[in-house]
Amino acid sequence: MIDHRLTVLRTFAACGSVTAAAEALDYSPSAVSAQLRGLQADLGLRLVDKDGRGLRLTSAGRRLVEESDGLFTHWEGVRAALAADGGAEAEQLRLGGMSTATAALLAPVAVRLRAEAPGLGISIVEADPQRCFDLLLADRLDLAIVVSMQASAGAGDPRYERIALLDDPLDIMLPADHRLAGRESISLEEVGEEPWIAARPGTPYRALFIAAFTAAGTTPRVAHEVAEWDTEATLIEKGLGIGLVPRLARISSDYRVVRVPVAGPAAPHRRVVAAIRRGARERPLIARTVDALREQARDGLGYR
Repeated sequence: MIDHRLTVLRTFAACGSVTAAAEALDYSPSAVSAQLRGLQADLGLRLVDKDGRGLRLTSAGRRLVEESDGLFTHWEGVRAALAADGGAEAEQLRLGGMSTATAALLAPVAVRLRAEAPGLGISIVEADPQRCFDLLLADRLDLAIVVSMQASAGAGDPRYERIALLDDPLDIMLPADHRLAGRESISLEEVGEEPWIAARPGTPYRALFIAAFTAAGTTPRVAHEVAEWDTEATLIEKGLGIGLVPRLARISSDYRVVRVPVAGPAAPHRRVVAAIRRGARERPLIARTVDALREQARDGLGYR
């Protein structure tokens, strides 16, 4: 077993503050500080220094965090090998993900896995990608579903492995009485001059929105900015504009809107991936969960 205080140190390094590390670990800030003090006392090394009202890693602390990556990857591999050889698997599966994935993928998969193994406890955390990666590092999640374009925290990071699940197309959402609402597909060039409802600047979805129109060779007129799909659907229903929405996002049938696929080979999509700690992929429970997620995407949602 790896000293859990090393996980605390790594989480502190990733989160940047004692308070943020405490939130990720579900500890109190004073408990995090005590764990760090105890670790450095036992090692005889100064791992953190005072930095104003907070703490910062020393060069020794940074070196220990960097060198520990291989140790944790090896430990995950050992756990996987032992479980595959018939050893006891964890009795609790901890899943996390963005809101659309939680509703469309995690919830039905949790039901399926619990039916297959009635003794398995499953917990689900809805969280943004950055927090998902923090919780994976803090060993509070076993698997998280994120959108690849949002997963900058895990991109190229040796601590995590990302497993492709599906490519989620973005559809055009229109008022039900829009002149193009009955079409089988619509090109972005056809609706470039419409008033658009988009995510806020600086967000991953705004970047995807802009990239889609850049590929189509047209510039959209953004009339409104929103943070939630339901807000977008409300504005569209009222005739205030049109928008792009992931097919995975569930929009209530109460809204008088329609969703039409984007025409053309450059139709925008987002890649949905499962993120795990590196080395954990061969754990039977993780492998079965990934299989179940892919089955749900294929059979329950129609993704191929």
